[in-house]
Amino acid sequence: MAQKSKAYRAAVEKIQADKFYTPAEAVALAKETGSTKTDSTVEVAVKLGVDPRKADQMVRGTVSLPHGTGKTARVIVFAVGPAAEAAIAAGADEVGGDELIEKVAAGYTDFDSAVSTPELMGKVGRLGKVLGPRGLMPNPKTGTVTPDPAKAVTDIKGGKIEFRVDKHANVHFIVGKASFTADQLTDNITSVLDEISRLKPSSAKGKYVQKGAVSTTFGPGIPLDVSGL
Repeated sequence: MAQKSKAYRAAVEKIQADKFYTPAEAVALAKETGSTKTDSTVEVAVKLGVDPRKADQMVRGTVSLPHGTGKTARVIVFAVGPAAEAAIAAGADEVGGDELIEKVAAGYTDFDSAVSTPELMGKVGRLGKVLGPRGLMPNPKTGTVTPDPAKAVTDIKGGKIEFRVDKHANVHFIVGKASFTADQLTDNITSVLDEISRLKPSSAKGKYVQKGAVSTTFGPGIPLDVSGL
């Protein structure tokens, strides 16, 4: 295992053992312990008490961050005709039908989100091996299969993010940049935690939100107080 830097070790020492921090406290500490050389990305990871192997416990959805992620998402749209023209006007980074599907099938994944009109999903569905493992497959549950792709593009570029529990029952979110104000980061984290709580599967037993942490790029994890969730 690589040895941690002196800055990382110093950051760890600022985190109190056995203490769980409120979102506001975690944000303040994350901004203090993050890298001073770059505008670090701030992330939240949450461990859920669900079994992702069971379809009725698959936690998946979207959340619109009040202050965005600090990054302009690259969005592609599978659409033709007027829907394609509207998506272009809304700021989609790439729009197309068969030719774009072939490009992605060949391995093109330089984008953050993919949107499709319903009529093209029969063809887009064949891209599962490329898009599925990266969590990029359009899905009506997340609003990325829609007859109004322009609205989807606007929402995504405005701070709407998708999430899905992984096979270890963890969910990861980017909630902003270290340069955000403490209030902005706290608002974003609160929105994420509220949406996770809202999506609790009725079949999930025991404690639903088991633990969480806030971290910055190259920074240590700061334990979140999730007792109220």
